[in-house]
Amino acid sequence: MLKQRILTALVLLPLALAGFFLLEGGAFALFIGAVVTLGGWEWARLAGFAGQPVRVGFAAAIAALLLLLYWLPVLAAGVMVLGILWWLLAVPLVLNYPQSSHCWASGGGRLAIGLLILLPAWQGLLLLKQWPLGNYLILAVMALVWTADIGAYFVGRAFGRRKLAPQVSPGKSWEGVAGGLFACLLVTVAVGLFRGWLAGELVLALAGTTLVVLISVVGDLTESMFKRQAGLKDSSNLLPGHGGVLDRIDSLTAAIPMFVIMLWFAGWGVF
Repeated sequence: MLKQRILTALVLLPLALAGFFLLEGGAFALFIGAVVTLGGWEWARLAGFAGQPVRVGFAAAIAALLLLLYWLPVLAAGVMVLGILWWLLAVPLVLNYPQSSHCWASGGGRLAIGLLILLPAWQGLLLLKQWPLGNYLILAVMALVWTADIGAYFVGRAFGRRKLAPQVSPGKSWEGVAGGLFACLLVTVAVGLFRGWLAGELVLALAGTTLVVLISVVGDLTESMFKRQAGLKDSSNLLPGHGGVLDRIDSLTAAIPMFVIMLWFAGWGVF
């Protein structure tokens, strides 16, 4: 398994970095769209549809909606707002699982949730790419998620006692979340000092970092919740040793819309 994980990472990492940071315009939208469409194919399985016709059909619907959004950028703001509203709603659903499962019991409802997860993440990346220092902004949100994951892993293993959502992901603890958040706040302070941010700017950055990190945890737990409900360990086996596409981007699907909204409120870019 370890060998598989390493080999897959060695192949995918340079491809992902090249796609994120070297492609522009339509090519970038197509690259991210391909990843999101694969995520849609996986999500249909998490929604309870094991048959390929429904899974392929849902993936095709995702691709068609992405094309529509690309042609109609005026819809971007609405998509981002819907994404944030979903992630705020996901918090009590995750924390109250399995009692909350009746709220999304229908297959159609689960597919609709997939749209609220995947479309805003794609739209958010396109907005970041178009804003000033777009590549750095994309790298920043990824770095926050990665730092939070690493900090949570080591702090959780060393000090984790109180379970975060035991019915969803027994291995995660409140101490781990605190450790991941603290690591991200340290990184934010370091960046702020390096770039010479004023005190007010640093405070806003720390507040934004906190929201992005916390919602990224919700993204991770949400996919875990749907996998547990479906009786699945991984979203698919597309990535040997790593599971599926959704297993790799679950935290980012929540972090990206929050990151975009925080930057928008700070006056960084426009929809």
